[in-house]
Amino acid sequence: MRGSTPHQMLTEIIGKIWRLLPSKARTGIARATQDKFTVSAAGIITNNTGQVLLLNHVLRPVSGWGLPGGFIGFREQPEAGLRREIREETGLDLRGISLYRVRTRLRHIEIIFLARGVGEAEVRSREIIELGWFGLDEMPSEMSLDQHSMIRKALSPDEMTN
Repeated sequence: MRGSTPHQMLTEIIGKIWRLLPSKARTGIARATQDKFTVSAAGIITNNTGQVLLLNHVLRPVSGWGLPGGFIGFREQPEAGLRREIREETGLDLRGISLYRVRTRLRHIEIIFLARGVGEAEVRSREIIELGWFGLDEMPSEMSLDQHSMIRKALSPDEMTN
């Protein structure tokens, strides 16, 4: 935190508190703002060299590193929600968007897309601590094994040709 602004320090403290909360508490807080269920759009976004974009997110449990994306708004289409979230958080535009998979987790629906990032990525949101482009063998070891595995599978040559 040395050299950080007061806002950055507060953001990091809030993130640490969030990660310390029990899973049920985090889920309860997220669900309290939703009537029935939540829906998010996430992207496995690559650059021209095949690296994948990962964000170190304040509110993400465990390490914070994972796929970019977020909740979609009322009457917002999933692809539009993904484009909005990526633009707000990183400034990137997306090309070649395709649906990769949809999965449910209790009362949450996650829609995952594949896309190519266009432009220069930079942190543009208070929710994001840092971002980076990672090769498949360079992803942060602390990130969710579920996301790590999904990214590897999605970007494997066999999967890309199907």
